[in-house]
Parts: sequence; structure tokens; C-alpha cells
Amino acid sequence: MKSLKSASLSDKLHIIDIEASFLRALPSFDIVGLASTTIKESVSRVKSSLSLLGDFAFPALRIIINLSPSDVKKDGSHFDLPIALLILLQKEKFDSEFFVFGELGLDGSVKSTAELFSILLFLSTKVKSAKVLVPKDIALKAAMIPNLDVFSISNLAEAREFFRNDEFKNECKVQATHPLFQNVIEINGKKFVPNTKFELDFKEIKGQERAKRACLIAASGMHNILFEGSPGCGKSMSAKRLAYILPPQSLDEILLASAYESLNSNDADFSALRAFRSPHHTSTRSSIFGGGSARAKIGELGLANGGVLFFDEFPHFGKQILESLREPLEDNKINISRVNSKVSYETKFIFVAAQNPCPCGNAFSKTALCRCTQKEIDKYQSSVSKALLDRIDVYVAMSDVNASDQPSMSSKEMQSMVLRAFEAQIMRGQSELNGKLSDADIAKFCLLDDEAKGILDKAVSSYNLSQRGINKTLKVARSIADLEGSQTIKKAHILESLSYRMKA
Repeated sequence: MKSLKSASLSDKLHIIDIEASFLRALPSFDIVGLASTTIKESVSRVKSSLSLLGDFAFPALRIIINLSPSDVKKDGSHFDLPIALLILLQKEKFDSEFFVFGELGLDGSVKSTAELFSILLFLSTKVKSAKVLVPKDIALKAAMIPNLDVFSISNLAEAREFFRNDEFKNECKVQATHPLFQNVIEINGKKFVPNTKFELDFKEIKGQERAKRACLIAASGMHNILFEGSPGCGKSMSAKRLAYILPPQSLDEILLASAYESLNSNDADFSALRAFRSPHHTSTRSSIFGGGSARAKIGELGLANGGVLFFDEFPHFGKQILESLREPLEDNKINISRVNSKVSYETKFIFVAAQNPCPCGNAFSKTALCRCTQKEIDKYQSSVSKALLDRIDVYVAMSDVNASDQPSMSSKEMQSMVLRAFEAQIMRGQSELNGKLSDADIAKFCLLDDEAKGILDKAVSSYNLSQRGINKTLKVARSIADLEGSQTIKKAHILESLSYRMKA
């Protein structure tokens, strides 16, 4: 019995062992192991491709191809090439440690598939090192993926020669490195890729120093933030610039972001800039959370993983959408269940929301008159439940723009401050940034001095804080302390953290 490796991406990545058995019986060709119709159709493509090899005679045996594990559904025409190779090399010894991918044309050519780049990206996050054989038309792009030794061929005849001839095998190796991975910084033995381009700059925002300080804190620990203020005061400008000052991504985070983006049928590339997603308030629930009638597709929450999810005009989003946000914000993942698939996506993003203080937007204005009745204001503000607001770490009430306002810190300066806070968290041994710490990690890393503890105890009753509110206060205070270079959380850090709590 012969075997090769491939992979399937039905609900999550599964490494598939492709086994071939040749029996003395009536000639037949069967594929077993929960193979989809696409895979079963490979019988015709494989036979056609093999018939073009003049020195090969299709064996008059019963051929059974097994895709293991047999209890996992498999889909994709990229199984064509390994199936054909197992038949072609049935009497020969070959290196079975290769992952082999490729769809066969009727003329024996080997082609890429729409899903193949996603599979390779997910494979690179699952294995430390893997040798892969892929079609030539995706080889250069695949070679940019770390953890993979990429070899390429263009047709079935070359694929056979690849496993027969070591010299030809070496010629097929693709040597390429994405320039992004040459610009890395190392912290505590881990490699990270910082963003170096600032197309949108905080220096373009005049005034709003409190909002900029809040953005700095939010970026340092990946904390959720809510901006409230009159139209034109800079809420959206601040949100759109937040992605540029976020902490650097690890190599695994870049790979996962590219993999998620490719699942959205986009031509994904590697980027040092974290994701920024801003769905419109008229977007459907499925487009935001993911879904579909048959397969569970990725939505805006999954695509925002590791970056920013921005909801402008926060109260105008549908009630069902807003209430469904609570679990992903709390658990940092979203589970999508459909009849044919169940899939889970990480949602470790900064949730950024912006809203007016009232329907007309002038409630905070010192120059414009608010035309809203108290009933209209209450109805507008009640669109967002207190349970959802309790998941917001930082709240900022933004003032009107004044003619005397001047620009201050640039995004580059703010990013350098975030980087110092980020380094402190990594050196402390945290596996997650401050905003995503678990309850156990809060007790371990959010250490207060006696004065700070006394302030927090008084604030619990004064602010009517829930346990979640207490934890969020501690996590924000931890980020403030990291920005100040303090090992422990002090009184000033707790007081500033409390100042960003939304009053009931």
C-alpha cells in the first residue's frame, strides 16, 4: 500500500493521508473516505491524464483510494495529483513525507485551485516545517509562506520525474522570501513585524487630546473603545487611524490574517498593517458574523481578527446584530453552525464604536442647539443595551472642534509608545495583550499597590461596577501602567482608568 499527504479545509484544516491499495480482482477504481462529488469526479481526470503518458499502462486491478481520517468530509479538486501519483508510482519507492496538491487537466497539466492558497496558509500555522509540491502557477506566492519548503511542477510527467530523480527534485525547489519578513523585531525570543507606513496620521487631527490619549491606551492593550460626540468632531478620523499604531504582529498572526482574508475569496497578501473592517449599519447579520445556507463562511468579525472592527453610527445597527456582538467580544471567538459544517473563528480585535449623543447630534455642542426631546434621546441611547456597553473598556466623550486647536503627536510617535507597552507585556510572559486577559491572568499580571487597591474598592460601590467592569478597569489600568513603565498599578493609573468608564 502506498500513501501521500494532502489537506482539506471543509470546516477547519485537516491533514489527509491518501492511501492506495491494488488488489487482484475485477478492474475498478474507487475513492472512499467521505469524499465529495468533486473528488469522486477525479477518477475521469486521473484516467485521462495517465493515458497521455505513453510508457504507462493503467493497471488491470481493483484500485481503492482511501482518504484518511475517514470520518472527516473532504472536498476539493486538489486531490487529483496525489491520487494520480499513487497509481503512477505503485511499484516504486518514493518520499511519502511530501504534501501534494494540484488539479489535473485532461491534457495532464497541473493547475491551482481557488482554495489552495488558504490551505497552504493554514497548513503553515499547523506545522513547524513541511515539504509541499504545488502547481507552478501558485509556486512563487506559496514560497512566500514561512514554514513551507515549496517545490513546483507544471504537469503530471514532471510530477513523476520529481519523485524519481533527486537532481530534478532539487531543480524544482522555489527560493523566495517575502520582503515583509525581512523587517522583523525580536522580543523575548519571539519575532514580530512592525508597521512602518502611516498613510493616515493622528497629526492630522487637531485638538482632541483626551481622545488621542484614549486611542493610545486602547492600542497598547487592544481594548474596546467607544467615541461619543457631535458630528464632525473627529470620531471616525480617530477610529481609522487606530490600526496604524497597533502593536506589531507575530508571524503567526500575519499568516492567520492572510488565511482569513483568502477565505473571503480575496487575493490575500501579507501585510504589516493590521486589519481594519468597517461594515455599514445596513449590513446583514450573515455578512457581519458569517454564515451561508450550506457552508459556514467567514464574516466581518473573523476578518477583523487581530485588528480593528469599527461600527460607525453605532445605535443604527440592528438590535439582533448588536446583541449578537456580546459573545464574540467576551469569548474572543465566534462559532458558526450550519447543517453541513461547524466552524470557529478567532475574534481578538479592538471593537471601536462611534455614536452621536442624541439623534440630531448636538447634545454635547456649545454652539449648536439640540432639537431632540428627552424621550427621543432616551430611545436613541437605549438602542445599545447596558450589557453590550459593559463590554466596552474605554469611553470617550469628544468635544467640539475649536479654531485654536493644534495638531500634537504623530502616529509614528504614538506607535513607539505602544511598542514599549507591548514589549513590557511580552517580557512579563503574557500570552495575550492586556485587553484580552483571562480572569486568571488578571489576578496574575494586574497587581495593585495598597493605595490603588483602596481606590478600586471605593469605586466598586461608587460606580456600581459589575465583576466585568472591575476586570476591565484593571486591564485598562494595566495598559496605562505599561505606558508609564510601571511594574505595578498605582493610584494614578486606577483613577485614569476609572475616568474612561461610561457612567450609568
